[in-house]
Amino acid sequence: MDNEKENKSNLKNIGKIIFKLILTAGALFASYIVGIYLLLILASSDINIVSTIWSAILLPSLLLFLIYSKNKKRDLKRWVIFLLLFLIVLGINIGINKYEESITIKTNVNINCEEYLPFVDETKIVKLENEASLKLKDDLPIIDGAAAVFPVYSAFVNAVYPNTVELNDGVFEYNNTVRGYFLLAQKETDMFLGGFPSDDQVEFAKEQGTEFVYTEIGKDAFVFFVHKDNPVESLTTEQIKKIYSGEITNWKEVGGNDEEIVAFQRNEGSGSQSMLKRFMDGTPIMEAPTEQVNDFMVGIIDQVSDYKNKTNSIGFSFRYYMEGIIKNPNVKILKIDGIEPNLENIKKGNYPITSYLYAVTYKNNDNENVQKLLDWILSKEGQEIIEKTGYVGIK
Repeated sequence: MDNEKENKSNLKNIGKIIFKLILTAGALFASYIVGIYLLLILASSDINIVSTIWSAILLPSLLLFLIYSKNKKRDLKRWVIFLLLFLIVLGINIGINKYEESITIKTNVNINCEEYLPFVDETKIVKLENEASLKLKDDLPIIDGAAAVFPVYSAFVNAVYPNTVELNDGVFEYNNTVRGYFLLAQKETDMFLGGFPSDDQVEFAKEQGTEFVYTEIGKDAFVFFVHKDNPVESLTTEQIKKIYSGEITNWKEVGGNDEEIVAFQRNEGSGSQSMLKRFMDGTPIMEAPTEQVNDFMVGIIDQVSDYKNKTNSIGFSFRYYMEGIIKNPNVKILKIDGIEPNLENIKKGNYPITSYLYAVTYKNNDNENVQKLLDWILSKEGQEIIEKTGYVGIK
């Protein structure tokens, strides 16, 4: 009789164990499916990775703790409280990310090339009213350029190249400044349109046995911008140098609010960072924290951080890029030495920080069409495209 009771008790215990195992397997399966789903949703929404780990790993573990708890009522209450706290923290995390997203200004916008393609009706590029005086058919120069100049050289292609040419087909390329100068240095392209290269890019070209040749084809303003609610309207060139050297650290020192200045920079080799170095003219630039260095080339640079549009921030770019491509209503471009960087002031030479737009080639290129294209860019037709796009011509 006792053996029978013991057997029943053992069977009952075995049943409980099997039930718990089934419950455990079901809970793990269900919770990890939910966890993976949350992981995908949160990751695609740029939510902090900590939230995804908690959602996918910690919550299922808590369910296991609840299954094997001896005081389920007490531990259920604790679990519910913890779950509510987790959801509150997750909500705050999402809110912070949404706020950061809302104040982000992508000063490194990778231009939507689809809007500026040649040989299509729906395009934003400038088109000449009459057929161009130059028409290239064979030995087409491989042309490349910076993001802000893409609308210009796409318009050149539209005017001069055969209508069979397509973007990134080996003739009409878009690689942006860093890779663009790398390819030109290796003579894999014939012409790069953009700002002046950095010292490192020039040195790399020399190492490859390449000598860059620079042709000025247009002008633009190098500008500094702040949040629209920043009371500062103008800075002097000396004040900007002191800000970017770390000598001036608070906006109240230049007539603004009592706030620490957060001065953003770009990645090494970008056109705007190279221009900042030339503007500083030997004045050492303070080292920017990683989160304040701006770059879009994911995979080449370790960390990417966009310009955060806060009232204490300052950034820099080129006038056409800011006004013609980014078009963010929440920032304002500063006057420099009291002078606004508009087209008239750039033309007259009044604005103190202007930069040339270059067509950069290399010496001893045996493709005769490279010089023909350069001559045409400097002609009335080429200069018309440059000016109608939004730059200042040089003639």
